[in-house]
Amino acid sequence: MHNLFRKSLFVSAMFLASLASAQTYPSKPVTIVVPYPAGGPSDYVARKIHPGVSKALGQPLVIENLGGVGGTLGIQKALSASADGYTIIQGSPIDLIVTPLSLASAKYKSEDLRMAAQIVKGPLVLLARKDFPAGNAEELIAQAARPDAKDLAFGNNGQGGLYHLAAAQFSQRAGLKAIHVSYKGTGQAMSDLMGGQIDLLFAVFAGNIPALVADGKVKVIGLATHAPLAAFPKLPVLTGHPKLSDFEYSSWTAVMVPRGTPDAVVERLNKVVYETIANPDIRADFEAMGNTMVAPHSVAELEGIYRSEIERYRAIAKTINLVPQ
Repeated sequence: MHNLFRKSLFVSAMFLASLASAQTYPSKPVTIVVPYPAGGPSDYVARKIHPGVSKALGQPLVIENLGGVGGTLGIQKALSASADGYTIIQGSPIDLIVTPLSLASAKYKSEDLRMAAQIVKGPLVLLARKDFPAGNAEELIAQAARPDAKDLAFGNNGQGGLYHLAAAQFSQRAGLKAIHVSYKGTGQAMSDLMGGQIDLLFAVFAGNIPALVADGKVKVIGLATHAPLAAFPKLPVLTGHPKLSDFEYSSWTAVMVPRGTPDAVVERLNKVVYETIANPDIRADFEAMGNTMVAPHSVAELEGIYRSEIERYRAIAKTINLVPQ
């Protein structure tokens, strides 16, 4: 009975401490770490929600860009801080899940973090050089099946990254003879695609890519999603082909916190972020960039979503025999 009583006291104390931290949080500026240089998709989201979140919290929200090594530098710095809600992360599946699978130097696991609010999703799109013969998945697969089919140069933004995983699985499913060409970033890969140095490239359909497609500088083979985008209904999807019926890839952006952050603090961040992105102007800006807004989810629901994403990418890594470098 004494042990049970002590355990009850401990649980009660932990609950009261969590409640107290929520009532006083935040009492000083909050830093949001973006594990990429300024100007990228995650940075854009952080800066877009910055004013509303800062106002709702009643404290300055300081954006710290810390890029490098597939996002590991920023994630590791955030995880080295106290798990008290004063250092949070603007994360994506690339840095949170894929990088620990592909880089032996990553000093963290996906489970070291938890999701406070998922904000937007952007589907991956398979792009081709503008003079590429095929114009959709059916034509590309038929082209690859010909006896005289040539090897195709498939670009990616880094060995073992999200775009490489998508390209490797697509090549496997579609029967492509692919030479995977790795770049330090998407910008360099896109430049070579527009110049005709590579044939194909997966990227997130957001940012400046819709404009490049509209200008005819690159060609869309298909979006890695089942439903066409409402803002771009004429773009083909890859999943219409039987070999690709479940081929869905998207890159999402979420506010993340270290695993030990008090529940009440995570709940506060969840409420504040979703209230901020309910603003119609913010939503319109995100959607104009090709993003899809994520419906608000509870912290418990987000935990399930995050765990499902971890399991999915680990399964994909096994199917393509991904070995950490």
